[in-house]
Amino acid sequence: MPEKSTALRDRLRPGTPAPARTSAGLPPLVRHLLLALAALAVIVALSFVVDPFTNVRLATVGYYLIAVAGLTLLTGFNGQVSLGHGAFMFIGAYTVALLVLYVPGLPFWADLLLAAAASGVAGTLAGAAAARLHGPYLAGATLALAVGLPAVTQRFPEVLGGSNGLGFTVNSRPASLAGTVSTPQWQAWVVWTTVLLALVVLANLTRSRFGRMLRAVRDDEVSAELSGIHIGRTKIFAFVISAVCGGLAGGLQAFLLGTAAPGSFSPVLSLSLLAAMVLGGIGSIWGALWGALALVYFQAWSEDLTHALDLGTDIANNLPLAVYGVVLIVVVLAFPQGIQGGVRALWTRLSRLSRLSRSRSTEEGHR
Repeated sequence: MPEKSTALRDRLRPGTPAPARTSAGLPPLVRHLLLALAALAVIVALSFVVDPFTNVRLATVGYYLIAVAGLTLLTGFNGQVSLGHGAFMFIGAYTVALLVLYVPGLPFWADLLLAAAASGVAGTLAGAAAARLHGPYLAGATLALAVGLPAVTQRFPEVLGGSNGLGFTVNSRPASLAGTVSTPQWQAWVVWTTVLLALVVLANLTRSRFGRMLRAVRDDEVSAELSGIHIGRTKIFAFVISAVCGGLAGGLQAFLLGTAAPGSFSPVLSLSLLAAMVLGGIGSIWGALWGALALVYFQAWSEDLTHALDLGTDIANNLPLAVYGVVLIVVVLAFPQGIQGGVRALWTRLSRLSRLSRSRSTEEGHR
């Protein structure tokens, strides 16, 4: 135990230099920004060649991605299992809806920032309580949050719209683009620009001293505390960042759909986000992308299959969940570290084979 604590202390000491450059010779922040710009360019180009419905799906993948990425930071990097992430999406969506309806003069980017701030405040309160809980007690407490919070709309139907929710329209598209860029295209651009900026922040956080503190707390709380890490504060910070990501996702969902309704934030959503994180790969931002794609497209393909086979309503309603569950089980059995873990293992094997082939070619050349 003392050796482990000493190693952690050496890694987390403020004066310990962290690797500032990647193998490509670029600082991590610059590298992540360049990747984000390249991804945004791909999204913009793709939005011109697909139909409006596919643009909506692309945007849906975007807001699910940031929600799953926030949950990945909380669970994968810090070890706190949350079953209530949909509650923070609920707060973000209703904050955006209320601001658009009652404070129409604010620009949409300000609405999103305030939605993230409101979710962050809620995350602070939830994190302060969760910091004292472990295992199933933490999972149960966060699940209660996901179950109870949407019921607030029934308590204040005049403000929150009751079970019907709130409908609104965000006119954020510049007038100069009205003739060349459709509404679904613009929505996809806004969603992905926000998501990619948030992912740049998350990627740099996970590579920073704070990210090492998160992993230290996840791996061994006793050793982390002996190394000078404040366990409760670190857990609360992780909860706040995760909640902010959830609030952004909820605000973007409300922006895309033009509505905020309690039915969209049931406990099933929180469980689906957790399953998507496991499917993509726990502790990996790239895994969050695979999980978000699975959430959107497995359901879409299942719905297309039910329509093609003309199946009954009951089967059509439950087939997406069944397909998603089967895929999740198969992937976890085949790749315990999720899809990203499988991709990483495949890449490692291919790299090893490539090096082996080059070494054999070199030996034959020397002969």
